[in-house]
Amino acid sequence: MTLLNDELRMLRNETREFTKNEVLPEANERDPNNEDMSEELIEKLAEMGFFGIRAPVEYGGLGMGTLAYAVVTEELSRGWMSVASIIARGQNLAGATEEQKEEYVPDMVAGERLQSVSISEPGAGSDVAGMSTTAEKDGDEYVLNGQKTWCTFAKGSDFIVVYAKTDPDASPRHRGISSFIIDKTPGEFDVEGLSGNKLNKIGYRGWKTWELNLDDVRVTEDKLIGGEEGKGFYHIMEFFEPARVHTAARAIGLARGALEDSLAYAEERRQFDQPIGEFQAIRFKLATMATKIEAARQLTHYVASQVDQGDRCDLEACMAKYYASEMAEEVTSEGIQIHGGNGYTTDYPLERYWRDARLTKIFEGTSEIQQRVIADRLFEDGVDATGSGA
Repeated sequence: MTLLNDELRMLRNETREFTKNEVLPEANERDPNNEDMSEELIEKLAEMGFFGIRAPVEYGGLGMGTLAYAVVTEELSRGWMSVASIIARGQNLAGATEEQKEEYVPDMVAGERLQSVSISEPGAGSDVAGMSTTAEKDGDEYVLNGQKTWCTFAKGSDFIVVYAKTDPDASPRHRGISSFIIDKTPGEFDVEGLSGNKLNKIGYRGWKTWELNLDDVRVTEDKLIGGEEGKGFYHIMEFFEPARVHTAARAIGLARGALEDSLAYAEERRQFDQPIGEFQAIRFKLATMATKIEAARQLTHYVASQVDQGDRCDLEACMAKYYASEMAEEVTSEGIQIHGGNGYTTDYPLERYWRDARLTKIFEGTSEIQQRVIADRLFEDGVDATGSGA
């Protein structure tokens, strides 16, 4: 098993207690009613320092790195994946200039200025370079036009980071992408030309996800992230390694929730005059669930450690995200099976874990995208590239 140091074990235990006392009760109350997480819970997350786990100390963050981020994420996701996700809205501002970081990141770390990120479009999901939203220079402003989708927390955020084409004719396509900050009021779409339509999701209910319409939305040139055009695609790619670790940890937390709830249920539920946990079929299911969770955790912690050391691990990050998300859907489904008919009701959290686990196979790159990246690297570098060769 990964050997966490004393600091990380303390962080894990504190987060576990926080999840038990604050996250789970709210999730069990609000998720069945399709209600957002409360502002009070978000404030408590900020007080715990969770928005600054990876953020540099000079901006008020904890600077603890990606492994600490994975540890916290797993614990929060065991309660409610939406809560484990919102902490990513702090942390840092990808590709920003020093001036932009000084303006935004300290408030982000404090939970006082949270972002949403808008990359996907109706016609461009996995094909990021295929986006069609444009940003045209007009004096000292940029004018944004287009349609975005799958922007979670768009209305609740303090600002939206929107990716758009500043050079639609660039070759290759990805070189023409830039990102912009659209400042707004939390809970409103109060920027001229900006509107949103809520998407109806089957899960991920702790916050809303939006389709955005940008009709001549104007931002000043200082809101161009990085201060140099055409670097947005690279900012996205740099973001993917820690983001995929984050998703893998979220998946592990969901699976662990299913395992722990199923183990408790197997000890309480009686059939044929004995707890169902006495039946070999149930015991073997639980054993397999636990083994797969631990395998996913070890891989994810390894990748997180590599990120913290500054090593390139895009291949391993894809593997961790792919394996953990596939595992989570399987394990949460087995948890429902162990609960029988009760598992198919909203009276137990199992269906929440299952609904949310299904999403982990889609966002931050679908399972098929992860497989493609892994396969491409195998054909390019051979089996030894994975560290499993002789």
